[in-house]
Amino acid sequence: MDALRRAVWRRQPAPGLLFHSDRGSQYCSADFQKMLKPYEMISSMSRKGNCFDNAVAESF
Repeated sequence: MDALRRAVWRRQPAPGLLFHSDRGSQYCSADFQKMLKPYEMISSMSRKGNCFDNAVAESF
């Protein structure tokens, strides 16, 4: 969460940024999801058990 705060402060992304991640507990937590709302970020996660969902985002 600290890293996200620093990134927002440094980069100042436009509203509607798509935050794509794996299904790690830190990204699924209610606290993290609540933190995305004030920044107007949209949460995106890979499907459960499908490691290939992230392949495009991670290779980018």
